[in-house]
Amino acid sequence: MSGKHFNVHEVGCCIKYFIFGFNIIFWGVLSNISSITDLGGFDPVWLFLVVGGVMFVLGFAGCIGALRENSFLLKFFSVFLGIIFFLELTAGVLAFVFKDWIKDQLKFFINNNIRAYRDDIDLQNLIDFTQDYWECCGAFGPEDWNLNIYFNCTDTNLSREKCGVPFSCCTKDPAEDVINTQCGYDIREKDDNEQKMFIHTKGCVPQFEKWLQENLTVVAGIFIGIALLQIFGICLAQNLLSDIEAVRESCLFT
Repeated sequence: MSGKHFNVHEVGCCIKYFIFGFNIIFWGVLSNISSITDLGGFDPVWLFLVVGGVMFVLGFAGCIGALRENSFLLKFFSVFLGIIFFLELTAGVLAFVFKDWIKDQLKFFINNNIRAYRDDIDLQNLIDFTQDYWECCGAFGPEDWNLNIYFNCTDTNLSREKCGVPFSCCTKDPAEDVINTQCGYDIREKDDNEQKMFIHTKGCVPQFEKWLQENLTVVAGIFIGIALLQIFGICLAQNLLSDIEAVRESCLFT
């Protein structure tokens, strides 16, 4: 028997298959990160590669390490998961301390993607979903759409969408079954009071802040749940490692 692999009956099966099951669950949670489409000019292909690489390495180390009772892979899994937990904790603390900076970065993120709204269909769908879900328009208001070459109000803009906003900014009419994609045309040529009758005039940054405050308990619960899941996985891996080390020591003295 090698120092890294032991007979399946010598090590606790419950712990081993708990770790395997944990990896399946955690793998699914981590894969949801790939739903992010664009990061302010950052090519999403690289994001998919990074997330996919982390998912594969973590899942491989945890599953194979547990099933094959490989102490090296289990140690790697524990350390890797601990690093992810530490990074998440650090990010949470920094986000709380530098709230204003996060707000500025969110504004930059939205405005940067407004500029590229027509350049990427996935990005376009993401912005439309965000504006529709949070009932908002632009980062801080409809005027942010002046940043887009198709929606700005300049004399050189020959687009039919000039001085307008995307249809996702429009207020919904329950009586309409079909979405009117031209509802935002020329809307910013009207005064503010008239705009409020047809489109959402609040920005997505303040609407996100409002949503976060209203759902703070749920958001905190999700993050705490993920953190506990990670800690649970580390503890399981360490327990299995202890069993493996105990078996190895017993074999040395027999």
